[in-house]
Amino acid sequence: MNKKHRLSRSADFERAYRQGKSIAGRYAVLYYFNKSGEVGECGPRLGVSVSRKVGGAVVRNRVKRILKEVFRARQERLAPDYDYVIIARTGLAEYIDKNRFEDVSGMVEDLFRRADLIQEAD
Repeated sequence: MNKKHRLSRSADFERAYRQGKSIAGRYAVLYYFNKSGEVGECGPRLGVSVSRKVGGAVVRNRVKRILKEVFRARQERLAPDYDYVIIARTGLAEYIDKNRFEDVSGMVEDLFRRADLIQEAD
């Protein structure tokens, strides 16, 4: 994932949590904040948060890599003027282990669809 499409500052995460909206699923929570009108706007940006409750460092990093890849594959269809934060819930690592990448991708895409953030192709 390109550096300009990442949320890195804690202030960006806080703004998404406090001023944004959220959609919760069984295995993840999606926070999204409309940043339209900001200087230096560069398309959709993603931040991923995975608690230690999800697993050890190897498991947490694997979950983050998979969530980032799902975002990267879908970012052309996402609303461009938003910051997104995905928070992994405790069962996500087991869900990833038991299911194919397409199933995990569909689960994340369902969160974006429920938030009405996916732009359908013409």
